[in-house]
Amino acid sequence: MAAAAAWVRAVFLAAVAASAAEALSLDAHHRYSATVREWAGRHTGPPAGTAEYYAALAGHDLRRRSLASAQGEVAFADGNDTYRLNDFGFLHYAVVALGTPNVTFLVALDTGSDLFWVPCDCIKCAPLESPTYGNLKFDVYSPQKSSTSRKVPCSSNLCDQQSSCRSSSSSCPYNIEYLSDNTSSSGVLVEDLLYLITEYGQQKIVTAPITFGCGQVQTGSFLGNAAPNGLLGLGMDSKSVPSLLASDGVTANSFSMCFGEDGHGRINFGDTGSSDQQETPLNIYKQNPYYNISISGAMVGSKSIDAEFSAIVDSGTSFTALSDPMYTEITSSFNSQVKDKPSQLDSSLPFEFCYSVSSKGSINPPNISLTAKGGSVFPVNDPIITITDTASNPLGYCLAMMKSEGVNLIGENFMSGLKIVFDRERKVLGWKKFDCYSVDNSSKLPVSPNPSAVPPKPAMGPNSYTPEAAKGASPNGTQVNVLQPSASSSLKLHFNIFIAAALLFLVIL
Repeated sequence: MAAAAAWVRAVFLAAVAASAAEALSLDAHHRYSATVREWAGRHTGPPAGTAEYYAALAGHDLRRRSLASAQGEVAFADGNDTYRLNDFGFLHYAVVALGTPNVTFLVALDTGSDLFWVPCDCIKCAPLESPTYGNLKFDVYSPQKSSTSRKVPCSSNLCDQQSSCRSSSSSCPYNIEYLSDNTSSSGVLVEDLLYLITEYGQQKIVTAPITFGCGQVQTGSFLGNAAPNGLLGLGMDSKSVPSLLASDGVTANSFSMCFGEDGHGRINFGDTGSSDQQETPLNIYKQNPYYNISISGAMVGSKSIDAEFSAIVDSGTSFTALSDPMYTEITSSFNSQVKDKPSQLDSSLPFEFCYSVSSKGSINPPNISLTAKGGSVFPVNDPIITITDTASNPLGYCLAMMKSEGVNLIGENFMSGLKIVFDRERKVLGWKKFDCYSVDNSSKLPVSPNPSAVPPKPAMGPNSYTPEAAKGASPNGTQVNVLQPSASSSLKLHFNIFIAAALLFLVIL
């Protein structure tokens, strides 16, 4: 996450939801990034670039895989920065504010799950402080302490577990199981205000009533390093935050995530993309609601490869994983065109194709790109990882792809340097090369906040948005399986078995 000072932004929430059209967003980081190291006040974990560093990241990925409109853009009130945090499970994290008075959480951002939950009236939750958190200290939510909190009754159409209700007026229970060492979250659904801010022009606070899980009992990895402060689902179900914001008229039914090469990114709700982006249709499967696209081929160096397969675009996976025949086609073509000498480099690395650096010290691997359905080209800006010693001297590099069985995942490394637009209204995935620190005004649309939203208290400045309040760690590549099996949950089971071990910050490695 950004340095503590970055969290203490002088965000004064003085007005009710604005009627002017603006965008809403927030920031995300990676735990081993320099920014997060400074913010957490410590320098733990293997040095960036070393074999141990990439082995740790890939190890989490493998376990994760086994777990197998008319409005404008908005961001979380604390900003649209996101942070890939290694210690907390290979996900991107962001700071969110809930309730009146507000309480802030550092939550994992997961495009592969739907429900947003935070630790709440805890019976069994992760500790608020821990040596593994560095200087971070977490908060918990309590419905009794928020004047705008409301229970979600069993009669709500968002209640999936009505069979467990005593009556239609009872609080709706939830129970989500993650296939990571008996990892789960359970509690009741509540509704409260989520604080957002318009992204462009004059910044204005927007309050949106959001349904989320009051997570009273967490088990498994959530009691340790994975998502100790909550998980924010970005999936396609009606319970996900993008779905709720769109249904309430807060934003368009679309959002974007930008993946910086340094682990620092951005998320913007309501971003419908721009006319100059590349795009491809989303494959919509009711029983398998992932952001799934079709790939028709690839270009590796000078060689064109024909192959048809579908892949899940997964922001919570660090390294791309493909099954055969595409894995072998791409890696073999890459290997045949590399001029450097093959080298194992380190036995802990999970990558099959690694090379030593030439005497000149230059690295010029073949370029890689994917061709999506419709002909759009998805550029892979960073297909390799460079292995360095503790002094940052290059020792070699590897093609950062892993072989999977039956599941194809386009991971974060293939999205590096791109802004990805998840347009659920048009049912397309869009992308363009982008500097995450730039402003893109191409899709600015008017915001229509819900007029019934309860305004925040007049003052919500630095005293409320403190680093302590913004603390958090989120789930590692957690693929959520809502109880009540379906085709979608069986798929998550298939590849969540590999991902189960990712821990500590959101997309932390």
